[in-house]
Amino acid sequence: MQNQQNLTTHDLDLFQASRAFLFGLAYRLLGSTHDADDVLQDIFLKWQMQPKEEILNPQAWLTSVCTRHCIDLLRSHHKSRTEYVGTWLPEPYQHTEQISIESDYTLSTAFLLVLEKLSPKERAAYLLHDIFNLDYQEVSEILQEQHSYCRQLVVRGRKRISEQPKVLSTLPTSHQMTLLNAFRDAIHSHNLDQLKKLLSEDIQLAADGGGKVSAIPQPLIDQPSVLRFLSACSFRLGMSFFGKYAISMAILALSYMINNIIV
Repeated sequence: MQNQQNLTTHDLDLFQASRAFLFGLAYRLLGSTHDADDVLQDIFLKWQMQPKEEILNPQAWLTSVCTRHCIDLLRSHHKSRTEYVGTWLPEPYQHTEQISIESDYTLSTAFLLVLEKLSPKERAAYLLHDIFNLDYQEVSEILQEQHSYCRQLVVRGRKRISEQPKVLSTLPTSHQMTLLNAFRDAIHSHNLDQLKKLLSEDIQLAADGGGKVSAIPQPLIDQPSVLRFLSACSFRLGMSFFGKYAISMAILALSYMINNIIV
């Protein structure tokens, strides 16, 4: 049995080369950067202990271990999220230099919420095939399911996703920051007219109280309801309710749409 001390440089390089991919897969499967980090730690420990001569395809092995671990976690999370106080929301991903992932709509809170409609295996099959471009044979081997069943999983996943609100656009980071600053300034100055311009008419807002308190018992649906809530929070609690830049990041992440663009 190997340990960290006798891992070769080549073994470490193989894992590091797959790290961004594995994190991206785990994050999209679990909707939590914290859980994704934990999964990577577990994968690395298994990678340390696994005799390398038994691994013919390191990338496939790492992907399989990652996917199966995430599926197990999704199943265990199902009950806790069902009993969750208030609305459970995915943890927004923020780019870091350590793990470089191309920013796209599949990293958005809105897309991750759509994925919550899928079963664990549907979610895994859909992501592996349609997002990460693995063929059905590879998906079949990872999920340890028949080829035809994996096709059914992907088809069902596509159908469920097609029934949800469309992701209309992915904004450049600079444009996102412009919206964030405008939103923050509108709240800080209690400028409801400006705030109204930033919110689409069919906006939905939910708040995650960490499973301990219900910040908003039920999601607010439509612009007037959201405006009333934000106005009350702004005047009664001021910036302390949101906290500096988190004011914008949190609300943009929790609401489904701003100017009809899912973020």
